Amino acid sequence: MGNVVIWRGMEVAMTASKLFGTDGVRGKANSKEMNTEVAVAIGRAAAYSILKDGELPQIVIGKDTRLSGYMIEEALTSGITSMGINVIKTGPLPTPGVAFICRSMRSRLGIVISASHNPASENGIKLFAHDGFKLNAEQEEEIERLIFDKVPEKHLAEPNKIGKVTQIHDAAGRYIQYLKETFPHEFNLKGLKIALDAANGAAYSVAPSVFEEMGAEVVATGTEPSGLNINDNCGALYPRNVCTLTKKVGANIGVSLDGDADRLMLSDENGNIVDGDGILYVCAKHLHAKGNLGKSTIVGTIMTNFGLDAALKKEGIAVVRSDVGDQKVIEYMRGSGINLGGESCGHLIYLHHSSTGDGTLAALRIMSIMKQTGKKLSELVKDYRPFPQKTINVRVKDKTDFNKINEIAETRVDIERQLKDIGRVVLRYSGTEALARVTVESNDERLTDALCTKLAETVKKHLGV
Repeated sequence: MGNVVIWRGMEVAMTASKLFGTDGVRGKANSKEMNTEVAVAIGRAAAYSILKDGELPQIVIGKDTRLSGYMIEEALTSGITSMGINVIKTGPLPTPGVAFICRSMRSRLGIVISASHNPASENGIKLFAHDGFKLNAEQEEEIERLIFDKVPEKHLAEPNKIGKVTQIHDAAGRYIQYLKETFPHEFNLKGLKIALDAANGAAYSVAPSVFEEMGAEVVATGTEPSGLNINDNCGALYPRNVCTLTKKVGANIGVSLDGDADRLMLSDENGNIVDGDGILYVCAKHLHAKGNLGKSTIVGTIMTNFGLDAALKKEGIAVVRSDVGDQKVIEYMRGSGINLGGESCGHLIYLHHSSTGDGTLAALRIMSIMKQTGKKLSELVKDYRPFPQKTINVRVKDKTDFNKINEIAETRVDIERQLKDIGRVVLRYSGTEALARVTVESNDERLTDALCTKLAETVKKHLGV
């Protein structure tokens, strides 16, 4: 996280340009990157940023199921109320659910306490604007500036003006009703058997309730959070689990969510993985046929498989690419009038329904198409053929510019020369972990494996821990 500063006698990793990563602030719980001091500071700065937004503006706080969420929630609440701003708590709720509650309650900000797909030992803080969209880079930088300049501490509320705290006891119910309303009213889920892996995360109660209330038979796992088992060999990072469950119980579809349920992976009825690109293919084709796909175009990322371009081109649909991260995808979509986008990892964004990625909503979209067409998931996705792609994650000691290490740069150029017109290479750092992600894609599986391994070994040689 860079250099540290001393804040109230504690070391806090808050370097001016590094507090926020690609998806909020993250770090190991109780470390200098993510502790109560950091949370209080963020809470105060977030509250100060909306003091001018009318009488008694309020902030919504939700969280996933991590044990450390209680600690960070209280610290954020302390920081916010010390500025005279009211707090509304939702309790455990998927990230998109918190965005929805923020909009519906007319709150000025929404805060989600979650490290998404990361282990239970880590946690994070994501901020949403009043419209349910994540704060942009400029807004995050302003929060950072307020923290580093210690502006909020000069404007603490008077004792009789400290903020109040309210708990919304039916937040999950409100979100469930919203999700059900996105489904075509002339259809339901009767006759569908769904295998579900909720990752012991934020959707452990919401997801099975949505599907069951709409008439489906649900066989669920990952619905018993302990505070320490979120994403633990379960959920969207381990999609084979739900594939196995789908075949075992004879389900029509398998749904695997991540810890904060803003992304998913699917299994077809045969136990085959359908990733974010496959889901995009099915939804883009269906929306386009109905004349509802904005600009006959979808937004992917630099990681989106080129096989998707080839499959959608046959349908008259174009694929454009943003940088990695659902926030980048959404920014591109909003700026270009496109209403469908997503990532291979399972972030799916339907701007005509939601302001952020929503795994449960995406699952409902696919089930809706299954119901409307009478087709199995395997039939809907059969014409999408991904190019062979391999990604190797290399744990690194620091995130040195790859171009500054000659052997890495030369190896990459050589591989790109070999892949000209038949594939590509993507070399980037994770925005949330100390990882270099090495990805190679081509129309030849053996070549893909060999070149990816070669580049990964070169990266590990110079940067590996």
